Amino acid sequence: MSIITISHEMGAGGSEIGHAVAERIGYRYVDQELISEASRRYGILEEKLTQLDETRPSLFERFDTETRLYSTVIQTSVYDFAEQDNVVIMGRGGQVLLGGVAHALRVRVMAPFELRVKRVMRKMASQMGEALDLRTATEMVRRNDAEKGGRMRYLYEMDWADPRLYDIVINMEKLSTDAATELLIGLVRRPDLAAAEPSRQLVVDRALASRVRTALAMDPETRRHRIEVKAEQGIVTLEGSAALDAAVAVARSVRGIADVRTEVVEIPPIPPFVA
Repeated sequence: MSIITISHEMGAGGSEIGHAVAERIGYRYVDQELISEASRRYGILEEKLTQLDETRPSLFERFDTETRLYSTVIQTSVYDFAEQDNVVIMGRGGQVLLGGVAHALRVRVMAPFELRVKRVMRKMASQMGEALDLRTATEMVRRNDAEKGGRMRYLYEMDWADPRLYDIVINMEKLSTDAATELLIGLVRRPDLAAAEPSRQLVVDRALASRVRTALAMDPETRRHRIEVKAEQGIVTLEGSAALDAAVAVARSVRGIADVRTEVVEIPPIPPFVA
């Protein structure tokens, strides 16, 4: 039982590889379904989540409480699926959120820019029945790269192309989809990636902490304050300088909580104009 996360450049073939791996080994393939499930579970409009999922926030949006809520909901949904194991999660920062998890294989799929443009042109032509000109395809790929990179910098202050975020980086310049699929299946079946209890517990703890963050971000009282959340073996620790009593009440409403503790620390407040 393992988790596979795939971050991919537009036109590199990541979606095709993810689909093929999931089908071959019976894993659940999670892409747009993650956004739909998040909207249903947390009562947020799907188009709002899709907008954040597909574009980098504007300067104003980066300080907006709603944007913080949407990003937290997406992260929580990644953990919700990761808890189930046997899943291929496409994008959504999985390579960061599941860093350090022994049974998570974090994959990046890339290819030379010019090759990706040609593949996008072929794919769009087959889907739309008409050719896409080189200039338009080039701009599509360049914009997609910029948006994905911008979201990663906003959410995690990291460069999505940094190879240290991944266990394996696959250059699809020469490899076929079948070859890349075989490669990943071989890796995920290795004993090194078996889901041992400490590794599974780490995912459970991160998922629980993320669900508490979402609950705090949705509550009208606690959403105005910066409260750090940690979880270990079902025990949640809340760190902040204000509204901790309210935060405890909110946290206790989240499933999976064994106990809630608090620590008073000085954390810069959220600017009042966005609360």
